[in-house]
Amino acid sequence: MRESYFPQEETRDLQSRIYWLFGLIVLALFGLLMRAWYLQAVKGKFYHELSENNRIRVVETAPPRGLIYDRNGNLLVNNVPSFNLYVVLGDMPDPADVLPRLAQLIEMSQEEMTRRVTFKKEDPFFPIKVKDDLTMKEVALVEGHGLDLPGVKIEAEFKRNAIHGTLAAHLLGYVGEVTQAQLESGLYENVKRGGIIGQYGIEQTFDAIIRGTPGQKRIEVDALGHEIRVLEVNEPLRGDDVFLTIDLNVQKVAEEALGNQNGAIVAVDPKNGEMLAMVSHPAFNPNLLSQGASSRAWEALLKDEGRPLTNRVIHGQYPPGSTFKIVLGAALLETKEATPSSRVECRGFLPFGNRNFKDWKRGGHGSVDLHRALVESCDVYFYEMGNRLGVDTISKFSHLFGLGQPSGIELASEKGGLIPSTEWKRQARKEPWYPGETLSVSIGQGYVTVTPLQQALMISMVANQGVFHSPQLLKKIWDHETGSIQEIPTAEGKRIPVSPETFRVIQNALAGVVSDPHGTAGGAKSQFVSMGGKTGTAQVIGLKGGVHGKLPDKFADHAWFVAFAPVESPKIAMVVLVENGGHGGSTAAPLAKKVIEAYLGVVPPLEPLTVKSPAPPPTPVRSEG
Repeated sequence: MRESYFPQEETRDLQSRIYWLFGLIVLALFGLLMRAWYLQAVKGKFYHELSENNRIRVVETAPPRGLIYDRNGNLLVNNVPSFNLYVVLGDMPDPADVLPRLAQLIEMSQEEMTRRVTFKKEDPFFPIKVKDDLTMKEVALVEGHGLDLPGVKIEAEFKRNAIHGTLAAHLLGYVGEVTQAQLESGLYENVKRGGIIGQYGIEQTFDAIIRGTPGQKRIEVDALGHEIRVLEVNEPLRGDDVFLTIDLNVQKVAEEALGNQNGAIVAVDPKNGEMLAMVSHPAFNPNLLSQGASSRAWEALLKDEGRPLTNRVIHGQYPPGSTFKIVLGAALLETKEATPSSRVECRGFLPFGNRNFKDWKRGGHGSVDLHRALVESCDVYFYEMGNRLGVDTISKFSHLFGLGQPSGIELASEKGGLIPSTEWKRQARKEPWYPGETLSVSIGQGYVTVTPLQQALMISMVANQGVFHSPQLLKKIWDHETGSIQEIPTAEGKRIPVSPETFRVIQNALAGVVSDPHGTAGGAKSQFVSMGGKTGTAQVIGLKGGVHGKLPDKFADHAWFVAFAPVESPKIAMVVLVENGGHGGSTAAPLAKKVIEAYLGVVPPLEPLTVKSPAPPPTPVRSEG
């Protein structure tokens, strides 16, 4: 009995183990089937795309941007071939090994390499641009080490090229890779990550016209991510060309005239508002920024005390000095607070309250009317008349002439300046307006600030008998898809409520500023063309008693000159600002003469303009304040 029992027990135990083993096998097979189903049905698309990315890529090809010309068809900005370096992190087995070796080959610091490559690292197959415009030596080094640099590729593309370097840099601007904030703004719906857009100046303003439409190509790559062959190509569409209102010759003359001095020059056609020249110094090289400046180069630009990235034409806000007297003169005549023959006795100062407001000329100008006050830039006359007008009336007429408010020019971030009023001071400073402050405002000092562009448009209105034209930069567009050229019409002018007779009086006086022996802008007098204008010397800092002595250059007065020519039928209006340049008559006026003669061309000498005014006082005028 015992001998037959044990074999039977062993058999049952063995069968039990077989059942458990079979169950485990079935369970394992079920798990494998479920995993296979999950990988194919649920994650199949993901792994298919991953597989395809390892073999076939769809690469976006950037379109050539449209070209930029001046009004006469002179090329200002074009595209030139460039070898650009990209990395694809998804093709790198070990980026920490590859990137340092790549940085060494192209002589880039590890910090700079890290700054560039960590951008959008979450997409492993997104090509990240590491460096623009490789030298032929760098191309040879990278290609020669291709097998040791998986995920590294060189693309032949176009780079933006400002032909004349720093010339018109602030106007033309530069391009750069679109930022995440710009992508999220909704303004660049057709731009993908890594796309190039205009970041400043004309490149930014007319980016939608110039940018073009990207293309695509399907390529086959090897295990290292290197291109083997092109499978399909959709060519990009080139952007449209734009023709600006700027005159290249006038721009060059203006840039050369300003030289190394900090400041701005703006020239405009008073008949239609077309901008002829826009200069801001110091400038920068757009090519440096368009081609991906290093962090060190950016830091140097940002820390430069000359502020080369600031467009002084629309961002610089300065006291206008004596150029503001043009507005005061118009306000006096329109409000009847004075007539052209109303006179003020100038003894070199005006007692007011407990202080004397000094004239720039020791000993004074004697008895002066409006004509002589403008010709000789008599401060005492405008102290007296400004006090009669009051700050609110001055503010009203200043705004009529476009001062203290953005002009609407097609450039980003235009500043408005400031024209004070009693209400402004009450809200901004929580203080009442004091009468003595009106005297400072009357000669373009105190709280008053304007931009050079506003000054150019102000004198343009004077030249154009009170008709304001919005500033215009775009003249025509060449549509490459249709081959058509679209002319951009100029905006219709708007006349401000100032009488033609008032402008006749003002124009006649401004002609005397240049042509009269006692005028403050003798340096602008031309033997070829008649010119009207007004000088200004704007204080940056005042010394005790209102008398200026020797100051460091950065505290020296700003030099202004606004002008138009020819007086009989103005074709150009302009402003010159030289920061810390001293007297407007000696520093700024001669520069305006060069620009005006360049635009109008050399013509036979004109008959001197007859200026009907009382005889000047016997004391000669040598400069103005």
